Parts: sequence; structure tokens; C-alpha cells
Amino acid sequence: MLTIKCSGCKRKLWKYRKTGPGQVLRCHKSRITRKIESLEKDGRIMCPCGQVVGIDQGGFYKMISRAFIFTGTKDTS
Repeated sequence: MLTIKCSGCKRKLWKYRKTGPGQVLRCHKSRITRKIESLEKDGRIMCPCGQVVGIDQGGFYKMISRAFIFTGTKDTS
């Protein structure tokens, strides 16, 4: 389980169940287990501090790699 955070202010945005060993390029909406602090505006996913961390692509969020950090472990099975 990963905790996705804003890279600017370090606020927790959501909890995400990542499968596979690769990078976090997309966050599938069905795998987000809990939204903590994130805003959606004009198809963009934003932190309350104003930084855009992703773009809504329908079934998933395309993540902006320099705009977020994460902690936790990936499920590689």
C-alpha cells in the first residue's frame, strides 16, 4: 500500500494499492482505497497547496512524476 503525497508541501493525498514492480505512472481509480486531501478541477488533480499532481484520463490519473512522492511498499506479486 502506497501513500501518495505532494512533493511541494508533503501533504498526504490518497492511499493507493500499487501492483507490479514498475514506476507509479498511473493511479487507477479502482485501486485508490482512501482519498485524504485532493481536489479535482478542470480534469486536473491538485493538492490543496495548488500543485497539480495528475490529470484525469477516465479510469485512471496520469501522474506528473516531479509533482508527487510516495511512501510504503508495492505489491509485486
